[in-house]
Amino acid sequence: MQVGKIYDGDTFQTRSGERIRLLGINTPEVAHPSSPAQPMGKEATRALRKLISGKVVRLAFDEQRRDIYKRTLAQVYLRNGDWVNAKMIDLGMAHVYSFTPNLRWAGKLISREQKARRDKRGIWNTRRFGMLKAGKVKAANLGQFRVLSGKIDSVGKKGFSFRMQGLKISIPRKYRSFFINKPRLRAGDSVVVHGVVRSSSSGLYLALHSPFDLENPAP
Repeated sequence: MQVGKIYDGDTFQTRSGERIRLLGINTPEVAHPSSPAQPMGKEATRALRKLISGKVVRLAFDEQRRDIYKRTLAQVYLRNGDWVNAKMIDLGMAHVYSFTPNLRWAGKLISREQKARRDKRGIWNTRRFGMLKAGKVKAANLGQFRVLSGKIDSVGKKGFSFRMQGLKISIPRKYRSFFINKPRLRAGDSVVVHGVVRSSSSGLYLALHSPFDLENPAP
């Protein structure tokens, strides 16, 4: 299929009118009527346009093929074999977004993200998206998807939650089936977690939705 309109760094439309969402990654938002652009939003859009605009692409699918917005969820490949989703990670224009149950490519994407983070490419060199110490998370970060690093203070009795420099990290019951093996965590372990910063009556917390939202030990 041939690429038509590019909407942003992770969404495009084919010439036939099908809207495609790059599966397993997320890029900074461009401006919308209800919200301003995020840092690197325009750069991510330009990067995707440079990679695929007008080109013929091949799609590969996981378990769930459409999202709630009726977009087709896919890994996208060029004729020469280049993996577009991974290229956006490599460029530092996207972070991994593990979308259960579509986890087939998540491990490979995380490995690419780790290298981009270490090299501080693109979004990883910004205040908004750069890796944040768990102890530095504040109310101003509410609603943000962040990658956090830190040491575990304590682990819950059932092993599905832990405290990380005062921040509560949990694996909600509905997502535990995706963790084939219960995480083996101990106080003092260094970890990296991925997720949206939320608030509850007990303070700030972050929920893990897949095993790929938890890196242990920290790379």
